[in-house]
Amino acid sequence: MEIKIPYGKTFQTLSIEEGFELLESKIQELEAGADGGAIVRAAMDSPIGSPKLRELAAGKKNAVLIISDHTRPVPSKDIVPFMLEELRAGNPDIEITMLVATGCHRGTTPEELVHKLGEDIVSREHIVVHDCDSSPLTDLGPLPSGARLVVNSLVAQAELVVSEGFIEPHFFAGYSGGRKSILPGVCSRVTVLGNHCAAFIDDPKARMGVIDGNPINRDMERAARMAKLAYIVNVVVNEAHEVVAAFAGDPIEAHHAGCAYLARYCEVEQKQKADIVITSNGGAPLDQNAYQAVKGLTTAADAAADGAALIICAECADGIGGDSFYKALSECAGPTELLEEIRRVPMDETVPDQWQYQILARILEKHHVYFVARKEMEEAVNAMKMEYAPSLEEAYARARALKGASARVAVIPNGVSLIIKQ
Repeated sequence: MEIKIPYGKTFQTLSIEEGFELLESKIQELEAGADGGAIVRAAMDSPIGSPKLRELAAGKKNAVLIISDHTRPVPSKDIVPFMLEELRAGNPDIEITMLVATGCHRGTTPEELVHKLGEDIVSREHIVVHDCDSSPLTDLGPLPSGARLVVNSLVAQAELVVSEGFIEPHFFAGYSGGRKSILPGVCSRVTVLGNHCAAFIDDPKARMGVIDGNPINRDMERAARMAKLAYIVNVVVNEAHEVVAAFAGDPIEAHHAGCAYLARYCEVEQKQKADIVITSNGGAPLDQNAYQAVKGLTTAADAAADGAALIICAECADGIGGDSFYKALSECAGPTELLEEIRRVPMDETVPDQWQYQILARILEKHHVYFVARKEMEEAVNAMKMEYAPSLEEAYARARALKGASARVAVIPNGVSLIIKQ
């Protein structure tokens, strides 16, 4: 039969023999029953583990509303107006600052803010874009790991801190959303890098869909409490980025409720580990570079037997996605040597992109990776210790030659939206 794997704005196709295991999330089944604003409003009317937002706003002189940046497909137009309305319903005179949680990303532009929020809100509200290097910062003390929590001073000085966001599987934090508005959202670069340190990334609990016992999540949740994040509105979106569910209230309890809801659609049980795993990064824009493709590969690795052949389809229209990412993998003697080097790096000396090439090196240490991308990526892919293939058909033929006719095969059309239950 023929399978279609997302690739850029199109697909890679493969005629494959029967008997493979198809592993798909059910996110595509989620439909927006009502308009997104109505879903958000209903969640805010029945907050989880918290008073209503208007009650929290009563008596407060000022509030900081943390919003997501341009890199996150959060439907802010369905969330932010209701949060602003509720804050002012509780206190018409409250001073509100909207703080854009960029983490270590570049600053969100005015044009991107208008696209995200609408002209009316951008022209009317006081909006500040966080900068992890140059924003005024305040040290709130040590996290459970011993790292210092250094946050944007607007957050540290606010009488009320609230945030918006969305929840999706995350390949080392377990899930996005909730506490991530604080860490990494509005923290210093040193705090963010420390949270992504080698020891944490190496932890077996720092995996897709895992919150309990995950050291990265543990520091993130503690950071949310220390920064006094009081209330969140987080949504779950379908593949069209439409709101299908919303969770409001306490930043930990509401977030956990949202994660549990999403798990019902993302988690799948696999019958047996596969010798050949075919996957993608979900097509454009998520497969825009090799850096992002590591996310899909982590799911493939979770579905793989030891020594399996992994096939990732990612067009990489924007190339590699990071000089340090490429440099580390292309210049190392091999994945084992690179991992040994990374594991010697102390928490406070973590460097940008270290976590990404650490995860890829861990995969490459156990598996052979065939990377299907546009022709211009061939030299770079091979230099990074993977094997370039011009098409899924060619990659599969090579994988079959490597693993044999009796190899067990798993097909994961979208590796970014799936959690393999371990």
